Amino acid sequence: MATSSKILGPIDQVRQRTSSKWRRFAPDVLPMHVAEMDYEIAESIKQLLIEKINNSDIGYTGPVPEVAAGFTKFAKERWGWEVDPNQIKLATDVGVSGVEIFRALGKPGDKVVINSPVYTNFFSWVPEAQLVIHDVPLIADSETWNLDLAGLEQAFAAGAKFYLLCSPHNPIGKLYTRTELQAIADLAKKYDVIVVSDEIHAPLTFAENEFVPYLSVSDAARENGICITAASKSFNLAGLKASIIVTQNQAMKAKLNALPMAMHWRSGLLGAFAMGEAFGACSDWLDEANELNKRSRDLFVDLVAKRLPSVKTWVPEAGYLAWLDISKLEIGENPAARILEEQNVAFVPGQDLGPQYAQYLRINLGCHSESLERAIDALAAYEK
Repeated sequence: MATSSKILGPIDQVRQRTSSKWRRFAPDVLPMHVAEMDYEIAESIKQLLIEKINNSDIGYTGPVPEVAAGFTKFAKERWGWEVDPNQIKLATDVGVSGVEIFRALGKPGDKVVINSPVYTNFFSWVPEAQLVIHDVPLIADSETWNLDLAGLEQAFAAGAKFYLLCSPHNPIGKLYTRTELQAIADLAKKYDVIVVSDEIHAPLTFAENEFVPYLSVSDAARENGICITAASKSFNLAGLKASIIVTQNQAMKAKLNALPMAMHWRSGLLGAFAMGEAFGACSDWLDEANELNKRSRDLFVDLVAKRLPSVKTWVPEAGYLAWLDISKLEIGENPAARILEEQNVAFVPGQDLGPQYAQYLRINLGCHSESLERAIDALAAYEK
């Protein structure tokens, strides 16, 4: 990965950050876990935040039309998706959005379908809302992990109320095709299931690939679908706490009137304006970040092939996360804990993304090349 990038600062400077990535573990631990990139934020976002601080403009969040304007522009330019700005709601973060949607539209005991291995917090959002997880795991092949559409229909037919879709998929980096999403929408319509599509990683799609927004695929998808997303993952703004909920159907928009009004006011003013700026004016920065992530992905794939011949991984189509099957390394019952103790490298334990995945790890690729090489060397220490 080229270190001359405008947005990839010196690694010693990155290590001075105070976010969870850099403070969760001891200073001598290499953090390859949490989904946060090592990159500098976009200059125009930085200047916007500085100006607001200089003006002491950090009060409660009022109307921020810049958010809807920025996102509608971004969605049209990136994906050809026409979004109604009047169907965009501001919220604290994607997790809060998911929980509050379940609370508003469901009732305790309702089932929510997910597809493991999947983002850790999917396993906490559902019980937080007093709903029940129904896992329909993805099915792995040599190239990717695939939807089990038959299993999905069986879950829907059994009375599931919601389907929490991770699109693009974390940790696989999988992009769903238009055909797959249309099939989901048709099944959801048939069984009256609400699809909540978490599309927070969508802007991180690599240039040669196509991301398809769920709400764009059909009338059925618009009738049963809700998009939850933010600029936090793609523009490195997680600490600012702002996200959006998007609908594309008047009846679904009306259902969301049951959401707490306070969701808007509980978002951060700085986060809302930064999100509007990110979506509205930072495409060049995003293109560079995606190019860095792609180089890092390609380096990762090469390093695994050369140094970890017994490890299986899958090539992400989007994002800066990757999934590793390390079962043949035989590191023990909790590989991530042992690697942390013995190698001082922190990965996300596979069982955090589904209890059956203890012999897997998730790794963050949005980092310096030397960090990635050290992480792979830590795993290579267990090659037989």
